[in-house]
Amino acid sequence: QVQLVESGGGLVQAGGSLRLSCAASGRTVVNYHMGWFRQTPGKEREFVAAISWSGGLTTYGNFVKGRFTISRDNAKNTVYLQMNSLKPEDTAVYYCAAATRVSQFSTHYNYWGQGTRVTVSS
Repeated sequence: QVQLVESGGGLVQAGGSLRLSCAASGRTVVNYHMGWFRQTPGKEREFVAAISWSGGLTTYGNFVKGRFTISRDNAKNTVYLQMNSLKPEDTAVYYCAAATRVSQFSTHYNYWGQGTRVTVSS
C-alpha cells in the first residue's frame, strides 16, 4: 500500500501562485511514477501533470501552458506541483496519485490522496 497526503491548497487571487505537496509513505514510493489530477463538481477528473520515478520525464495537460511545474524529491518521498499565473478556472480539488507507468489517464493510477482544495478568486 502507498499512502498519499496532499497539502498546500488554499485561496489565492488570480495571477498568484501556490505550491502543492504530496507526501508519500508505505511501499517503496520511489519506484512509482506520480501524477496530479484535478476535479470540479460534476466533471471528470482532469489530468494536470505527471513525473517519472527518476524525475527525468514530465508531461502536462494541455491547459497548463507552462504555468505549472511538477517535481519530486525522492529523499523526502514528496512530489510537488508549483502553480503560477493561476486563473479562476484552475479552481478545483487537486489530487496526487501513484502509478507504475507515466500516464495521463486516471485509470492507470493505483493509489490516490484525499485531495487539497485550490480556490482562485477573480
